[in-house]
Amino acid sequence: MALRSSIMFLLVAMTLCGACSGAGAVYKVGGPDGWIVGVDYNQWSSSKEFRVGDGLFFSYNKQYHNVVQVSEQGFKSCNSSSPIAAYSSGSDTITLERPGHYYFLCGAPGHCEDGQKVDVQVSRPIPDNPSPAPSGLSSPSTPHPEKRPPPHSAALTNAPKLALAVFASVLVFSKLMF
Repeated sequence: MALRSSIMFLLVAMTLCGACSGAGAVYKVGGPDGWIVGVDYNQWSSSKEFRVGDGLFFSYNKQYHNVVQVSEQGFKSCNSSSPIAAYSSGSDTITLERPGHYYFLCGAPGHCEDGQKVDVQVSRPIPDNPSPAPSGLSSPSTPHPEKRPPPHSAALTNAPKLALAVFASVLVFSKLMF
């Protein structure tokens, strides 16, 4: 009986892990340096392909910086007086929920003017199973892009799945051994 319930628990845990697999990648804004003055955020963001469901992780010293989501106009003029959202924990993750541009800047005096701002362009997610072209129609001449590999910080989204798998394995092993 104990073996049967352990196997059932393992199957449920594996199913739950599979349900989490659709989570997007998480990008640390600014790379290893994080959210500071002196990073070329245009270069940083242009080297990424952001999709709906991905997350932006802002890591910064909250005594000196913050994160303010603004409109395009606020971004261009470095004006944070009418924010869409504001963050100040020093460790903020923002989920990209729709396609389009997201504009962020640091609201500390002079930081935006010194380049601490980022424009993130978000695309629709790539479907797991793209629909085949209707019969009689040819496929597009450009091949369907491969799923992009996760960035080095994607491990942040896989940690809960790994923890659950380890927990389930230990539980099953302990039930079998004792």
